[in-house]
Amino acid sequence: MDILSTDWIGFIITGFGTLFLIGEILVNMRGFFALIGIGFITVYFSAYLEGSFIIMIIIYFIGLLLIIIDGKLLNDGTLATLGLASMLLSVALAAPNIYAGIYAVIGVLIGGFSAFFFLKVFKRRDMWSKLTLRDQLTEEAGYNSMNNEYKKLVNETGKTLNDLRPVGTVCINNKDYSALSNGRWIPKGSLVRVVQVDGTKILVEEINDKQQGNTLET
Repeated sequence: MDILSTDWIGFIITGFGTLFLIGEILVNMRGFFALIGIGFITVYFSAYLEGSFIIMIIIYFIGLLLIIIDGKLLNDGTLATLGLASMLLSVALAAPNIYAGIYAVIGVLIGGFSAFFFLKVFKRRDMWSKLTLRDQLTEEAGYNSMNNEYKKLVNETGKTLNDLRPVGTVCINNKDYSALSNGRWIPKGSLVRVVQVDGTKILVEEINDKQQGNTLET
């Protein structure tokens, strides 16, 4: 195993190992990528370590597990960052010298980021759908960018519960809403009409005496 005595070989082994392990997390390969990745990583740690082989490989896979947990449950990147740090630490400490350690760390980084190219070829796992946001937020796709309750408020009348300067609270159909005037100061207790709704943002205008009379006649 003379080739394993060269410093740069760690870059190849950890690179391919991490490439396939992260790839298995990102795309559904039914464990095939995982087996290849585990094979490469096992070769790396067994070549350089003896007594602490088990400890370092456990640290590496704990890091991988943290990335999986982040992608499955949290989706905020915190555990994924800790997981990547654990993986880098394990391969660096396992290296026989500092140069081999640097190569191994670079291999993990490049292998991990290169795994995202698998997303262009293979079917991605559902666990990453919340991170990638592939679906368009349209009504046709089952989403609604505007709250239906708020949409129905257009042309409804209500009363301001405090001064709108220009933001305040209005009461419409016995329910309180946060509303926005069109750049005007509307005093507390004024009658207002909803003229536009954008998502959950309600734009109102004050009803003057003439408009109020027309409203009552209607």
